[in-house]
Amino acid sequence: MRKLIIPLIAIAFFISCSQQQTAADKIYINAKIWTGDSANDRATAIAIKDSAIMYVGNDYNAYKGSNTQIIDVDGKMIVPGFIDNHTHFLGGGYQLASVNLRNVKSQKDFIQVMKDYLSALKDDRWIMGGDWDHEAWGGNLPTRQWIDSITGNHPVFIERYDGHMSLANSLALKLAGVNKNTPNPPGGEIVRDPKTGDPTGVMKDGATSLIEKVIPPPSQDELDEYLQRAVQEAFEHGVTEICDMSTFGGWADMGTYRKAHSANKLDLRIYSFVPLRTWAKLDSFVKKEGWGDDMLHWGGLKGFVDGSLGSTTAWFYKPYLDAPTKTGLQITDTNDLRRWVLSADSAGLHCATHAIGDHANGFILSVYEEAEKRNPSKDHRFRVEHAQHLTATDIPKFAALHVIPSMQPYHAIDDGKWAYKRLDSARLKGTYAFKSLLADGANVTFGSDWTVAPLDPIAGIYAAVTRRTLDDKNPNGWFPDEKISVEQALICYTANNAYASFQENKLGKLKVGMLADFVVLSDDILSIAPEKIRDIKVLRTIVNGKEVWVRK
Repeated sequence: MRKLIIPLIAIAFFISCSQQQTAADKIYINAKIWTGDSANDRATAIAIKDSAIMYVGNDYNAYKGSNTQIIDVDGKMIVPGFIDNHTHFLGGGYQLASVNLRNVKSQKDFIQVMKDYLSALKDDRWIMGGDWDHEAWGGNLPTRQWIDSITGNHPVFIERYDGHMSLANSLALKLAGVNKNTPNPPGGEIVRDPKTGDPTGVMKDGATSLIEKVIPPPSQDELDEYLQRAVQEAFEHGVTEICDMSTFGGWADMGTYRKAHSANKLDLRIYSFVPLRTWAKLDSFVKKEGWGDDMLHWGGLKGFVDGSLGSTTAWFYKPYLDAPTKTGLQITDTNDLRRWVLSADSAGLHCATHAIGDHANGFILSVYEEAEKRNPSKDHRFRVEHAQHLTATDIPKFAALHVIPSMQPYHAIDDGKWAYKRLDSARLKGTYAFKSLLADGANVTFGSDWTVAPLDPIAGIYAAVTRRTLDDKNPNGWFPDEKISVEQALICYTANNAYASFQENKLGKLKVGMLADFVVLSDDILSIAPEKIRDIKVLRTIVNGKEVWVRK
């Protein structure tokens, strides 16, 4: 009898080990799960092993081991982790601790907020950030005279929330050598006093570089701090990956992410873009360093065609209603832009180009079409960042050319408060054309353009589904024919974004074998009244199976 004891113990040990190898590390149960996978779209439990999903369904007992952690979410909803298609991430981290003028509604309040912020500072640092919106107080641009008397020895360069124009105080203009004799640079405008010709302090698009060149770059410690702030902001809103279009020239941003990743301090997934004009440098970098990994990857290039609607620098075929001599700006020389796109695409790099106005969109689509004809077998996945104002002729071209409209729905309910001053109804009909693009088969993706809009996918879904402007003057939706369903919006924030980042086999759906990125929501976003979507809260954010944020 004694001879049987050792074999029986060995067998029991083997069975126990086998069970633990097949058992999940964690199982989330009692959930309403929207998987994004049409073959298995609803479930109540999800099991995780290491960083991957090992089961999605209803009967999870086969995956439960003695060491499995069971998390009961009490009937709350689980959806795939949100991917944000367009951020200026480190700038967002900076802005979280900088002066915030986003909610200012008058000149008086503008000055008071600046004064309050400056009173707490103990040095003579540059003051940036801001995110002001002159449309909030009627449309007149701020001037350096508003703030000169309160800024002391602080050079100031605070931007409009769209990032396409900024206000400098007199000290900043002096340090940059900008005066009434300074010519407008290519792709930019120095706003001037109509009587004296002196700069008012507002610099549009390419003109901002005149000031930016004298601003000291942030230290690496400061960049690291911006990153950590921004990551926590992302997790709080259920964002598990961001596409970063850079704040500090792209290469400094990517270097900051690589530093954090090499130190095992990066829990957020990042797709890092660098400026299109540096495509040759990126080509060499990729050949030496590869493309990155599941947490941090690169290979994307960001270019510009034009400016923004709010700054009247978006490029249109016809003039603005409120600026009848202007059709906008081409921020980048169009010959250079075409050459860079074609060269970068030929090198196997990924091109994304900012285009707001209808002329800008028409131009970049023609460049992408040329690249497609040159190399029809290549998987280009060209992106148009914003794709904001489109002609009826251009809308179907996105699907036909396999071009990705990388859109930010919150802009629609923000711009909709005042866009009628800039554009006629015929042009506005093609503004933020979510439904039309999806109906044609385009791979529409969603994000924030943070800090231009909040880093909040729930707010973006609310905007796409309701199109109710922030002033509540369009309760049935601004150009309501372009409203989409909640499920369509979820797909744009998840699976479509994964595809736009070359990660569709790993992210964007809750499916066995894919990476375990998901969020727990306070309410069922698919059944709640559309106008109440904006009140939904993220309760937990999970990346690689690890809870990186839990609401307290």
